[in-house]
Amino acid sequence: MPNIQIKDVPAETHAVLRERASAAHQSLQEYLLTLLVEQASRPTVDEVLDRVAGRHGGRVDIALALDTLDADRARR
Repeated sequence: MPNIQIKDVPAETHAVLRERASAAHQSLQEYLLTLLVEQASRPTVDEVLDRVAGRHGGRVDIALALDTLDADRARR
């Protein structure tokens, strides 16, 4: 399985993440892996639009499109 290393994490960010991991009863590595897997499992708006563009005859409900866009913006 591939590894990821992140250098130069600000001390305050590291402290917050360690505290959240502890509160979740996880090691920092387990906690960060969970966050990464969750993030990668959610498509971006561009990915959703690319999938939709490849479909023929379908329609996207405007409310769903707006909800997806709002959710993506909230994650940034």
